[in-house]
Amino acid sequence: GQSEHYSGTELTSSELQVRKDLVICWCILLGQKVDENYCCVKYIEDHVELLDFLVVCYKKSDLALNCGIMVRECIKHPTLAKYILESNSFELFFEYVELPNFDIASDALNTFKDLLTKHETVVSVYLSSHYEQFFERYTRILTSTNYVTRRQSVKQFLSEFLLEPSNSKIMKRYIQEVRFLNIMIGLLKDSSKNIKICAFHVFKVFVANPNKPPGIIEALRDNRKELLKLLHNLPASKGEDELDEERDLIIHRIEKL
Repeated sequence: GQSEHYSGTELTSSELQVRKDLVICWCILLGQKVDENYCCVKYIEDHVELLDFLVVCYKKSDLALNCGIMVRECIKHPTLAKYILESNSFELFFEYVELPNFDIASDALNTFKDLLTKHETVVSVYLSSHYEQFFERYTRILTSTNYVTRRQSVKQFLSEFLLEPSNSKIMKRYIQEVRFLNIMIGLLKDSSKNIKICAFHVFKVFVANPNKPPGIIEALRDNRKELLKLLHNLPASKGEDELDEERDLIIHRIEKL
């Protein structure tokens, strides 16, 4: 047990190869079973400060990528993923994904994605109980000045995890809100083709919703002319016939409003 605490200290002072070896050992130990139980996972469940320590280490540029691997290994286990999601440490990821260091920001985005996609039930429960808090922060990274953060946040998370069947209640709530519709309209104006297309896949759910609240209908009507122009100019690539069909359907729906 004591050695686990030393490993945390060692990680901040050891040489590169030792760090790599330590990461490999960590990953192997987390996967070890004794009598059908993951004994090291149980140890971390009883010493969750280790998880907080690893997340905080993203702030250290020389340790961030090693710690990212270790955190993602922990996230494979639902109890550990649940702890991180519900801890104060989770809030740090909203900062990490905007770090100027591209490698660290990308690594943090990968960890963030795993936290939101690995365990559907854990994520669904978390989002239900932390809806306002989560989406208020998420909105900030959707409108980030950092292109990679913006692209990944709309692509990987909203267009993937929000459309998961297990998150259908969250999605139904999300598409009732004008503030979130306006963010998607803003992303449809983005200079990046990728971001426009990803934003469209979320925007179309607002429009296709058969039970649109009055505020959403009013916002779509008010922006009708601009939206039709944006949709007509939506970039398409060869082989994206399905995208063209969906776009035409959404254009038709907006014209009928």
